[in-house]
Amino acid sequence: MSRQTLIHLAAAMALLAVFAAAHPSAAVADEGPVAARKLSDAGIILPLEKIVAAAKAVKPGEILETELERKHGRYVYEVEILDARGQVWEVKLDARSGKLIAVESED
Repeated sequence: MSRQTLIHLAAAMALLAVFAAAHPSAAVADEGPVAARKLSDAGIILPLEKIVAAAKAVKPGEILETELERKHGRYVYEVEILDARGQVWEVKLDARSGKLIAVESED
């Protein structure tokens, strides 16, 4: 799979996660991008592009997965990155500010 395809896949997964977080009882995935845009346009979360850039600044590599969750009253992005050595990292960022919360090695 190409890097561009992985990025698009990660973006789609993040948008679906946004929808699921905003509408936990809804099962329709088609509205995911709309919900994410609304959250971003309202200033509640940063656009995914900014989150990806912030995560890669912490751990350069290939984005494997992005997930947006609502934890303790705030939105948190969890970004999985595969580094040049083949190690997978989970970078947690505040979705509103982009500030680093944690970096963990996935064993």
